[in-house]
Amino acid sequence: MPASRLTALLCAAVLCGACARPAAEQPMTDSRYMLGTVCTITLLSGGNDAVLGAAFARLAEIEGRMSANKTGTMLEKVNEAAGKGPVAVSEDLYTVIERALAFAEASGGAFDPTVGPLVKLWEIGFDDAKVPSEAGIRNALTLLGRKDVVLDGKAKTVFLKRPGMRLDLGAIAKGYAGDEVVRILGEGKVGSAIVDLGGNIVTFGKKADGKPWRVGVQNPFDSRGDYIGILKVDGTMAVVTSGVYERFFEENGKRYHHILDTTTGRPVENGIVSVTIIAPSSFDADGLSTSVFALGLGKGFEFVARYPGMHAVIIDSNSRVYLTPGTSTVFQLVDTSFSIAE
Repeated sequence: MPASRLTALLCAAVLCGACARPAAEQPMTDSRYMLGTVCTITLLSGGNDAVLGAAFARLAEIEGRMSANKTGTMLEKVNEAAGKGPVAVSEDLYTVIERALAFAEASGGAFDPTVGPLVKLWEIGFDDAKVPSEAGIRNALTLLGRKDVVLDGKAKTVFLKRPGMRLDLGAIAKGYAGDEVVRILGEGKVGSAIVDLGGNIVTFGKKADGKPWRVGVQNPFDSRGDYIGILKVDGTMAVVTSGVYERFFEENGKRYHHILDTTTGRPVENGIVSVTIIAPSSFDADGLSTSVFALGLGKGFEFVARYPGMHAVIIDSNSRVYLTPGTSTVFQLVDTSFSIAE
């Protein structure tokens, strides 16, 4: 996903490139292209080059196991073995697939990691993106099915029962990666940091001035990084958005975004243009944001209510902003062209 889904507002920090030093008394930052986007980690207090290196090494490891778009990954081996037999996978890949299937079950299939055949058919986000034929969509839909993914927790194997099935973890793997970076920062004695995995924002620790972190929610109608409101969060929290502006293409005057409806095989059309989730876990926030977007406003509100400690900011195509109960305590609207829906 492209960066700038969210804007981290670090008003008091002067960010500098990572350089060799025993400890980071001044902020230090590093950015690298991985997970299909620009990933940036900024240490504001504590930590050093070794911690940054360990965090990026872990991101590269996750990409090498979980990417559906790179050759030679562990996930690709699972997909290639569809209909043939189970594949032994790493503990982390098994964990992500298991959690993805749990979200699929909880959302009634609105979120579905077996959406891979549709994702490959549309190729949204790539140069050869196009509107597929109706026959192609119908065929791809027959290959979806969370019930046909067989997990063996003891052997740590994954088996796709039918040939042509394909897992795609793009809607949740980056969330897992965010939590892994948080783990590494904690082990590295970092005091505070900002993690931006292509717009999946994670605030880590406490700011030096004791004030809440300020994270801007992207204007879904403006690709330049403008924000419509500010979230104020304390401590380590994840802010993850799913929006129609992240990956899309246009054909014959119509825009097609990357969040696909698992019942129609086409991009979701329910009036929602973005969903932002605020949660203690980046892993959960990532899965929840896609689930809520696909479910729509009413069912989406009900879905968030099932996960205590999480908030949602939902924006519709008419520039109305919907806040789940309690979210008004952490969100401030600043763009007067939008309005809070009652």
